[in-house]
Amino acid sequence: MKIYGYNDRSNLCGPRVRQAREQAGLTQEQLAARLQVAGVQVNQKAISRIETGHRVVADYELAALASVLRADVGWLLNPPGEQD
Repeated sequence: MKIYGYNDRSNLCGPRVRQAREQAGLTQEQLAARLQVAGVQVNQKAISRIETGHRVVADYELAALASVLRADVGWLLNPPGEQD
């Protein structure tokens, strides 16, 4: 299976995930733990790779991230600086 990138990234939501996580006062490990409680099996390293754009984010993961971070999915998909 070929996974395509966009502007050398594997996802659009990484910068917003980091922004929302930091605003919530969570570490990457704490975010991973909350996602695991929500049924999404990710670890701290996966969160780091998501935030840096080196990991694809599945639709169910995006929904869980939005829920755990109390953020709108649409907002997560808008790069910072675009319709903040």
